[in-house]
Amino acid sequence: MNYLTNDKLVIVGAAGMIGSNMTQTALMLGLTPNICLYDVFSAEGVAEEMRQSGFDDANLVATTDPKEAFTDAKYIISSGGAPRKEGMTREDLLAGNSKAAQELGENIKKYCPDAKFVVVIFNPADITGLVTLVHSGLKPNQVATLAALDSTRLQSALAKHFGVSATEVKNAYTYGGHGEKMAVFASPTTIGGVKLLDIINNGKKVNGKSLSAAEWAQMQIDVTQGGAKIIELRRRSSFQSPAYLAVKMIEGAMGGAEFNYPAGTYADTARYNHVMMAMPTRITSDGVYTKPVMGTANEIAALDASYAHLQGLRDQVIGMGVLPALEDWSKVNPNL
Repeated sequence: MNYLTNDKLVIVGAAGMIGSNMTQTALMLGLTPNICLYDVFSAEGVAEEMRQSGFDDANLVATTDPKEAFTDAKYIISSGGAPRKEGMTREDLLAGNSKAAQELGENIKKYCPDAKFVVVIFNPADITGLVTLVHSGLKPNQVATLAALDSTRLQSALAKHFGVSATEVKNAYTYGGHGEKMAVFASPTTIGGVKLLDIINNGKKVNGKSLSAAEWAQMQIDVTQGGAKIIELRRRSSFQSPAYLAVKMIEGAMGGAEFNYPAGTYADTARYNHVMMAMPTRITSDGVYTKPVMGTANEIAALDASYAHLQGLRDQVIGMGVLPALEDWSKVNPNL
């Protein structure tokens, strides 16, 4: 197989369902033959299954030793936190997973300070990604969090409502926090070439179907609670969709297909700063870069509210001692 790169990819939390799916996806997409499976629980079973799948030219190493895992790593995807269970919000995982993110960042700084790109997907991803960035010493464009799953849920909901292929739904995006406080935007979206706002406000139809303001309001709620719905349907949190999207993010960073769904990235603007949140982004071999957020007044107000929620979570983590005070971030990470 021709691989995108021979650089070392570390999958953190590899023994879990997300981790094992990420491993298989990375090999199927031909990203790199050099993959290290790191977990506090042995991931040797995952490595053995991949070998038995016929990935003959892959060099798979499973380890519980962070030094072995992170040394010489260039790309990292981490699902290495506690999973969300039924009845839990993403925020319920804040304390324990923030400390796991601190450890992740410290391992990067200690063992692979020249890493090229890191994707953080364990919840609450906006906060765990931020903690990882601060403690890793990496540049802001080298760390991103999984946010695309919210946008793909919106795209799927619109496609099902109108009875069209998902390819007919363009620019269906959510921004802000990866949680129930996310901001669901309508203004960029088209279905079959028709603006979603014209459907909601002006009664236009696609495939003979309309979408009322009340239906749109309910759809936004359903999208923000999409993760809980998966837990209800499958009796466990999502693992296939976050695994695939996370690997597609790292593929973009490796120089493969550019990743254009929103990603969680470090916000450093006059309006939004000192948080990690979903914004319009692109991920290429140059890293993750943001584009301006465009929306209606109501959409920007919803994004402002999501940002305020993230500030509150961030301040809780500062209060725990997992993050230093804002003015001291640059002492831990000179790139901030």
